[in-house]
Amino acid sequence: MDEEEIKYFVRIRNTDLDGTKAVHIALTGIKGIGPRTSRTITALANVDPRAVLGKLDDASIERIATAVDTYIEQVPDWMVNRPKDVYTGESRHLLGTDLTLVNDEDVNRMRKMRCYRGIRHETGQKVRGQRTKSTGRTGMTVGVKRKKE
Repeated sequence: MDEEEIKYFVRIRNTDLDGTKAVHIALTGIKGIGPRTSRTITALANVDPRAVLGKLDDASIERIATAVDTYIEQVPDWMVNRPKDVYTGESRHLLGTDLTLVNDEDVNRMRKMRCYRGIRHETGQKVRGQRTKSTGRTGMTVGVKRKKE
């Protein structure tokens, strides 16, 4: 293929991926797929991870799309991003808007329970035990003010 025949946008899982990047980097454009997951998907699809995504033929792109869709069945439970769902108890790997919706649902559940993490989410403070005395200040001036002489 020539440079003119490159596809600048490749659509997988309702996401436009950059066709000028390598396959393993372009796949990280889908929410829920990180570097490790993208390498696994390229191995499952039998595609060179360093190949440029826009230069691949349609059969290879279709294999990648199929590998993304069937990722949950082909990997162990510890490789998915939701290993034990709260409601069903089964392993799931969420991608795209599903991940965003479920994440918002989890935060709302914590707010309803009035647990510590939910209260921290509500008040807009740090949730994971970070220090807040000197960092994470928003909306006010940081620093020491001098006394007027």
